[in-house]
Amino acid sequence: MKLHELKSAEGSRKKRNRVGRGMATGNGKTSGRGHKGQKARSGGKVRPGFEGGQMPLYQRLPKRGFTNINRKDYTVVNLETLDRFDEGTEVTPELLLETGVISKVQAGVKVLGKGSLDKKMTVKAHKFSASAKEAIEAAGGQTEVI
Repeated sequence: MKLHELKSAEGSRKKRNRVGRGMATGNGKTSGRGHKGQKARSGGKVRPGFEGGQMPLYQRLPKRGFTNINRKDYTVVNLETLDRFDEGTEVTPELLLETGVISKVQAGVKVLGKGSLDKKMTVKAHKFSASAKEAIEAAGGQTEVI
């Protein structure tokens, strides 16, 4: 292959559509905007959701619900995921992040009681469910609220 034999892929190069450059181009005179009206004018746009003066749908529908700005979302960890650590390990949110069990600590880490735990370990977290606390202590481990 030589330099003069190189060709771009079919359809990869497109010619720009120049409007208002004569009737022969197919986009002369009104430049593809049609005749008169708001959309034919310069700056003639309609904001998203505008329905020509009719009350827009997003304003016609009833508003429901409430978003609490003080809501705290906890990163959830189950007992079955803690079972992967060795016996006697001190499980902390930092360790969970390092090992990739969780991707980020939101408002804190909450341990839930799904699954079973057979190993004795110390678990440090921001919150524990009653069943998780019970299961950890039944396995001979300890729970510590940070």
